[in-house]
Amino acid sequence: MPRPSRLPALLIPASPRRRTLLKAGGTLLLSVVNPLPASAAQILAVRVWPAPDYTRVTLENDSDLKTQHFLVADPPRLVVDIEGLGLNGTLRSLVAKVEANDPYIKQVRVGQNRPNVVRLVFDLKEEVKPQVFTLAPVAGYQHRLIFDLYPTRPVDPIAAMIEKGEWHTERAPAAATAATSANPASPLPATPPAQTEVGLDAIAKLESEMSALDGTPPPQAVQPTPSKTAKPPSQKVVRMVTIALDPGHGGEDPGAVGATGAYEKDIVLAVAKRLKAKLEALPNTRVMLTRDGDYFVPLGQRVQKARKVQADLFVSIHADAFVSPTARGSSVFVLSEKGASSSAARWLANDQNKADLIGGANFATQDKQIASVLFDLSTTAQINDSLKLGKAVLTEIGGINRLHKNAVEQAGFAVLKAPDIPSILVETAFISNREEEAKLRDEGYQNQLAEAITKGIKRYFADNPPMAKSRQT
Repeated sequence: MPRPSRLPALLIPASPRRRTLLKAGGTLLLSVVNPLPASAAQILAVRVWPAPDYTRVTLENDSDLKTQHFLVADPPRLVVDIEGLGLNGTLRSLVAKVEANDPYIKQVRVGQNRPNVVRLVFDLKEEVKPQVFTLAPVAGYQHRLIFDLYPTRPVDPIAAMIEKGEWHTERAPAAATAATSANPASPLPATPPAQTEVGLDAIAKLESEMSALDGTPPPQAVQPTPSKTAKPPSQKVVRMVTIALDPGHGGEDPGAVGATGAYEKDIVLAVAKRLKAKLEALPNTRVMLTRDGDYFVPLGQRVQKARKVQADLFVSIHADAFVSPTARGSSVFVLSEKGASSSAARWLANDQNKADLIGGANFATQDKQIASVLFDLSTTAQINDSLKLGKAVLTEIGGINRLHKNAVEQAGFAVLKAPDIPSILVETAFISNREEEAKLRDEGYQNQLAEAITKGIKRYFADNPPMAKSRQT
């Protein structure tokens, strides 16, 4: 009898006489019931992390697995064969892990394709570019097999914000073009006019000040002759200010865990969403979250997202732990070119920079050129502006919580290495401190934190108005 053809959309049994029917998401799966060799790997946990940018599927297991995968079109499917593996209840539970609103996976089918080989078939909602890689044991995880399903056309963060109604290009009202007070409670200031637009009065004032220095009389201001063809001045336009908020960790990376079980990733996402709402209530302000749900974003991609929307500021939000449970207080960090400002700052930076190892970044696919730009070209000007922003935010946070240190600290945080965006990392409190963990869980305190950071950002812009850029609204 001829051997049946290998159909990637089906899970073909090795022997038609010995099979079990598995019903998975309305699809009948054929599975060989063979005794597994004693050396077969075991799946310990399965997780699915849907996100706008990509969907991640994680299989945690007790050994390093060998896989083969291929794509099938019409309808789009991803087929994965995993060697040295037998079916168990944990692996079968992957079927129920896929949510109906997953942006890329319609359903998954699981079965024993042949002895000691398990086949996964991902029925897809659109074509994807899969990344399949393994992660070594780290931070309580054992071996992990990762499937990252990226769309063939990467998500454009600006297009995503437009779709959500978060990217506005409105003209400012006439009143908004007036000079803004330095009061930190005032709205974000309008963009100052470019150098070529400086009026004659300002030039005359500058010349008068220069003359006062060298004792020469100021030159007479020359009044321009009105032109019959001159057009009336057009209405001034206010540039929108774009702020990137970065809730740390997410997905596979829970961040620090408090004494009563609070996850850092959940706390900082809640604070970031409150902060986003407060900032967007200000005039001429829009906000991008590097993540808006429970999924992991590699450190370099967080920075790239901020640069793609031409962010004016980057604020990373954390609630870290320290080796001592007595450590407490809020802190603000900026990048350092010359080493950490304290041993604690160095420890925290090293700890945060492990996020890619824990969260699971595919280092084999990272663009070395982009990495070089992000990690080597951070400028002194960026750090100076970051220090100004950090000081303004730290001052406001000091009004609601004890400060770990009274000055902005510096260390080599990878997520702060955008060469052209003032960037700070806010440690809202130590989640490893039982009292501060309780505060971080409290919605009222989360709201106070968001309000304090908002005031700090307004204070920064009042003293450092955003410079004119090519993109004006």
